[in-house]
Amino acid sequence: MAKFCPLFSSSAGNCIYIGGGNDSILIDVGMSAKQVEQALWRIGADADSVRDIFITHEHKDHIQGIRVFTKKHKARLHMTAGTFEALSKTDALDNAAECLIMDDSGTDIGCMHIKRFHTSHDAAESCGYTVELANGRKIAVATDLGIMTDGVFDALSGADLVMIESNHDVNMLQCGGYPYMLKRRILGVKGHLSNDACAETVTKLIKSGTTRFFLGHLSRENNVPQLALQTSVSALTIAGAQEGEDYLMRVAKPVWDEKAMIL
Repeated sequence: MAKFCPLFSSSAGNCIYIGGGNDSILIDVGMSAKQVEQALWRIGADADSVRDIFITHEHKDHIQGIRVFTKKHKARLHMTAGTFEALSKTDALDNAAECLIMDDSGTDIGCMHIKRFHTSHDAAESCGYTVELANGRKIAVATDLGIMTDGVFDALSGADLVMIESNHDVNMLQCGGYPYMLKRRILGVKGHLSNDACAETVTKLIKSGTTRFFLGHLSRENNVPQLALQTSVSALTIAGAQEGEDYLMRVAKPVWDEKAMIL
């Protein structure tokens, strides 16, 4: 069995815990090390047991806690070459941290096999991750992407559990107070995925066998959790899928306070 829990998910900070057997990993450490330690404690996990961290990209809301966390807990960092180069130009990395560059073959962490896939985002070399478990189950994480490319969809396809970005409602964003250039960035192909784009994708993923969904990285200014959820649930209902029977769907909160999903 494996435990999947988004500890933090918002434009303020992102961190995902995945535990399988005696092994556990984090995807991103976008909050302070202390906040991540407290969040791990709340779900019954020990921060010292997390020996490997996978970074999606170098934006602050995904890496701001890695320097202190890796120094304190001696965790290894895994990332793309582009992300490593970008972080190396900042003070985000502890000088003693072990940094490993991901390649196409993936990485084995105990009973988990982790692979990366390219995402379209305004970062040096952003990526998402798939986690294949010893029991044959598959988890996929795809946030911070402006468009759902064929490559991303292929990576997500067939996953039992998918965490997918549902960042903004287009109308709320267009009518909101963000500067024009920021709106343009978010709506662009290297920005963030909208509720509508997310809904379109989940209707395809359920046909590939996905039965559990987390909607992640919601904007606090340009979205509402219930609206994001309703948009995807409505699309799935039109496609003939019934919530609770054919699938489970949750919104990943800025700070998680519910039970994790078990695979």
